[in-house]
Amino acid sequence: MQKELHTGIELAVALIRQGDLPSLFREATSQVERLFAVDHCWLLELEHSGRALRCEALAAVSSIEATFDCRDFSHPFAHVLQQGQPRELSRDAGYRLDHPGFQALLEASGKADALWLQPVCAESGKVLGILVMCHRTAVWPGIVSQPLFQGVLTLLAFQWAAELQRNDQVWQRRLLKRSLDQLHSSEAIRSRSEQLATTLVGGSVGMADLRAQVIRAAGSQLSVLIQGETGCGKDLVAKGLHQFSNRADGPFVVVNCAAIPDSLLENELFGHTKGAFSGADRAKQGLLAQADGGTLFLDEIGDMPMSLQSKLLRVLETRQFRPLGAQQEQHSDFRLVAATHQPLQACIRDGGFRRDLFYRLNQVPLTVTPLRERSDDLEPLCRHFIRQYQQREGQGPMGISSQALRVLAGHPFPGNVRELRNVVEFACLQTPAGDDIQPETLWLDPLAVVEPDRAEAGQATAVVVAPGVPPTRDIDNLREASQAFEAAVITERLRHYNGNRAQAAESLGLPKRTLAHKCQKYNVSEAG
Repeated sequence: MQKELHTGIELAVALIRQGDLPSLFREATSQVERLFAVDHCWLLELEHSGRALRCEALAAVSSIEATFDCRDFSHPFAHVLQQGQPRELSRDAGYRLDHPGFQALLEASGKADALWLQPVCAESGKVLGILVMCHRTAVWPGIVSQPLFQGVLTLLAFQWAAELQRNDQVWQRRLLKRSLDQLHSSEAIRSRSEQLATTLVGGSVGMADLRAQVIRAAGSQLSVLIQGETGCGKDLVAKGLHQFSNRADGPFVVVNCAAIPDSLLENELFGHTKGAFSGADRAKQGLLAQADGGTLFLDEIGDMPMSLQSKLLRVLETRQFRPLGAQQEQHSDFRLVAATHQPLQACIRDGGFRRDLFYRLNQVPLTVTPLRERSDDLEPLCRHFIRQYQQREGQGPMGISSQALRVLAGHPFPGNVRELRNVVEFACLQTPAGDDIQPETLWLDPLAVVEPDRAEAGQATAVVVAPGVPPTRDIDNLREASQAFEAAVITERLRHYNGNRAQAAESLGLPKRTLAHKCQKYNVSEAG
């Protein structure tokens, strides 16, 4: 009696010390084999769904199918679970033992002649699993009747149920934490999106989605490629990415790749040392170095020359660069944001843009929807521009009339938000302080039309034919009229060459960079 008590205490200590279910199962089966001299012993765990039994130990040491469907009565485990009673089996008992998995288990047991299937139940009566014992002869009555065996079952069931409860509590805590984290994350995105709405203005679904994407992207260090038509606000998206990133206190360096001549762009980016070339009487820090610790915004990246694209790719991969004339490389820790109005995939096919650079830039793609596809944003944008005018000028109209908004809603706005801002600010100038903007003060391009073939297809892509030069009798500002005429000529020539800047510039006798500058200055659309 004293010996059994001592053995029971040792057994209890051994089981209680196990910190997880696999360890508990290994210790319990090992103790049963040792204490009761059975050949093999396994524990089959009932899955949480109650639909299957699984034995990890059996799967680990053999190729046996270690999962048994509880609804499949071709193996005896299903009967034991259904009845909640132990069952003795023998190879010659005539019991149907043709289930492949059960046959494999018999093979793993060394083709034992006798098996005992003992359900392990929690104190509540819930079945936790099945203890399988295998032996050469049927010795089960002498084993299962022992108080020590019953004590092993009771202690195993208690520890098993306790571990399941702990796991369930841990799972619930993790689930609660995940839910709270998601809630806090959603709330943070919502709150920051509201802040961003003061600059990325618009109440449409598209703009709300864009703001949320900007906030999410701002939290990473991945490169961002912003695509969208000219004048749709890609620069504001880039500023938002910087403002809400952990680099907000660092510099925000802007490079307009279309406005800087090819021969100067590399020098602007990389800088140079004193004496690097004729006229370099002092060293110059490049924009890459200036962006260290902040954000580098490469606007109109599609206009970057091919020779510089390969150098930029290497900089993005290593964050190392060498100023012109320098012997050693420098390091710059910047986050890259690029933007373009050009379809880069088409440029890649035409050989004008490197495919590998595109993939390096396009880690986080963002697309800004043109204004004509988000008419819900017209009114908030108009009110936003009116407030800006009031703050800048100290006075201005109170708002905009519904009739004026209807007129704006019928305009395709080929120049997008930039064009709308110009229209609203001109209307502010024509409207007495304190009044609302009326339709007659809106100077809209009467020749801005929608391509018929695209309109029929349901696409509202606009083409501006001319900036609307007023008749000579209405001209009261020769300089503005001259600029309008110049813009009309450029627009017509771009449309003639299907938006190809190089061909349009050549036909007008202008350098490509000069043409790009004039397009930006006059808000000329290149969609034609």
